[in-house]
Amino acid sequence: MTYVITDPCLDILDKACMEECPVDCIYEGARMMYINPDECVDCGKCMPVCPNDAIFSEHKLPEDKEPFREAAAEFIEETEAEGGAEDFGPIGHDHPIVEGFATREQ
Repeated sequence: MTYVITDPCLDILDKACMEECPVDCIYEGARMMYINPDECVDCGKCMPVCPNDAIFSEHKLPEDKEPFREAAAEFIEETEAEGGAEDFGPIGHDHPIVEGFATREQ
């Protein structure tokens, strides 16, 4: 099982989840964060620190957020983001699903 970051993270990039993750499996895209489903150990530490309630267990993912599960897996695979987000660094783009959302005014 893994956790999934969804659209409330768009254009926020708070990064509290990254700081809390003990296995460094949360990668930074241009507009939101992504959890590597192969690296996530299902500890759940990221979920309560997210100030936007953007993180869900994949088994409790609301139906309207389902596209973000596939987007994360595809994004991680396409960018070859693995081995720890800190060493990998920010990724300068996002999955097409994310790129299709309007920019959030802050």
